[in-house]
Amino acid sequence: MDLTEAGRRDWLHWGLGGTTSPVRKRDGSASLRDLGGQGERDSWDGNQELFRWRDGAPVNSAGDVADGVYTCGAGNGFRLAVVADGQPRTATVYLGVWMARGRLDVRVGDDGPRRTLRLEERHTSLSSGVTVRFEAPQGTRVLLTWTVEETFTPHCGNVGLQAVALR
Repeated sequence: MDLTEAGRRDWLHWGLGGTTSPVRKRDGSASLRDLGGQGERDSWDGNQELFRWRDGAPVNSAGDVADGVYTCGAGNGFRLAVVADGQPRTATVYLGVWMARGRLDVRVGDDGPRRTLRLEERHTSLSSGVTVRFEAPQGTRVLLTWTVEETFTPHCGNVGLQAVALR
């Protein structure tokens, strides 16, 4: 996945060099926000999808990056926000599960209607790119919450997060 192309407006990538800070699009719109989430984050470097970019900061360019972050245990996960600008936008979030069922909740604003998607793999890992199309008033936050709903192993059933791209 080429984040420079997929995220012409903005993008974020997690896990390169650890869990502390993501790489983001240099001179992007800063519309994508990492709001944290429940559970301790850890990093891994063996995802099926590979990412590359040519316009990042603090890492200017990278190719074939298989890194990401994950968090273990039911109820733990990630919270992201996309700050709307009043124009039609497309956000694609690249996420996965390992021996777990994950639930992605997408909501416009804190009290808006919610859409939910589940991703499940009982025996190994599964990853996907999920596309969210929206148009919301300027300054409204589109919230994406990616949570472990159920685990199928006592050994760290988890949800993972690699990147999000905004057009």
